[in-house]
Amino acid sequence: MTTNESPDDDATTDQRTHVRETYGDIAATGDGCCGNSDAEIAADPDRTLSLGYDADDLEEAPDESNLGLGCGNPVAISNLEPGETVLDLGSGGGFDCFLAAREVGPDGRVIGVDMTPEMLERARENAADSDHETVEFRLGEIEHLPVADAAVDTIISNCVVNLSPDKRRVLAEAYRVLRPGGTLAISDLVATEPLPDEIRDDPDAVDACVGGAATIDQLEVWLADVGFTDGSITVEGEWTDDLPIVSARIEAKKPT
Repeated sequence: MTTNESPDDDATTDQRTHVRETYGDIAATGDGCCGNSDAEIAADPDRTLSLGYDADDLEEAPDESNLGLGCGNPVAISNLEPGETVLDLGSGGGFDCFLAAREVGPDGRVIGVDMTPEMLERARENAADSDHETVEFRLGEIEHLPVADAAVDTIISNCVVNLSPDKRRVLAEAYRVLRPGGTLAISDLVATEPLPDEIRDDPDAVDACVGGAATIDQLEVWLADVGFTDGSITVEGEWTDDLPIVSARIEAKKPT
């Protein structure tokens, strides 16, 4: 895949369908983990703490919201302020949304978008069982966000953009819905060099958040192409032993 990402329509549909089915099963059963299919890890609080969360995060978010699907803590790098509107791309069970709601307070607002109906149902149940009245969840694809232009202050995402077959479109949509001066704060998996075709073409590798990982160079080009400034990609740590995949922070700003 080149920096001018132009996914084939049929391949895009197949990838999106496979990802939706996989994560629908995870939402229904609570089993599975981004980058690891071991069901026990998904519920392991030690793994969540190793990604940059703390014990208070686990205590304050609804128990059923943490499915162990992340590769970092985007809320920790987002510098949220009270009263902000936050958008979470691929919000899953809502874990990061609930943590963001704590940061923006009662005058703020958090919107989670996910394309998987089962995830959306789980997240909405979590919201109904909690006191987070400023959090809402919308069904939609992150390449076609159900959000108005210039409507949010900060965008977060946790190990989801790599699952998209059109990551440049995702970044362009993120730019569209951000207000001038708004920021992007994403935790994701990225490739330090191009991946072999057999990995990129393997649906299971894509579902595991590694097969679809863009290279750092690709992401830097796309961020600039769609209009972001102050883009930075900071490697956090190695993710696999056998592939050039690392966890990273992806940050950028929409000009004022």
